Amino acid sequence: MTQENDAPRGFSRRGLLSAFAATTLVAAPTFSNAAGFLRGAGDIRRLKMYNGRTGEHMDTIYWIEGSYIKDALKEINSFMRDWRRNEVKTIDTRTIDIMAASHNLMNTNEPYTLLSGYRSPKTNAMLRSRSGGVAKNSLHLKGQAADLRLGSRSIHQMAKAAKSCQAGGVGTYRGSNFVHMDCGAVRAWNG
Repeated sequence: MTQENDAPRGFSRRGLLSAFAATTLVAAPTFSNAAGFLRGAGDIRRLKMYNGRTGEHMDTIYWIEGSYIKDALKEINSFMRDWRRNEVKTIDTRTIDIMAASHNLMNTNEPYTLLSGYRSPKTNAMLRSRSGGVAKNSLHLKGQAADLRLGSRSIHQMAKAAKSCQAGGVGTYRGSNFVHMDCGAVRAWNG
């Protein structure tokens, strides 16, 4: 279940808010004529992704001025579904925020390539049987993790941006060229 207001152990709300504040400074020149935005009146969070397995594209604003947009979150949930089984799960907004803040910090318009979002227990078991790098109790099972790639940024750059949020786990997978981001305990690893 999505927790929008509670900050569980290992989740630094201050770290995540600092990351969004930093992205606001990056975005400020673009909106230099929008005095309301510079006073905090234009708090907007956006997520852009592409899924090579399904061919789907998504570009949605999911947060405006302190409120999540329910229809946009439904779109994200559907996009991040287990495409192998076509099963949808609510994606934790903390993970969505980490993904969006990291993307903004990298100052790119390129959408993330989503490799894995939610995984059903059957999909996770199947992937686990094929690879030692898949956790039995993966946060993907809870809708709290995403495996992402950007063509215009290295996995080192992606991981650095995600780590700067100080809000969850960041795994760097050099061999497969992707970064895992989740809203679990603050930690980092190399796969």
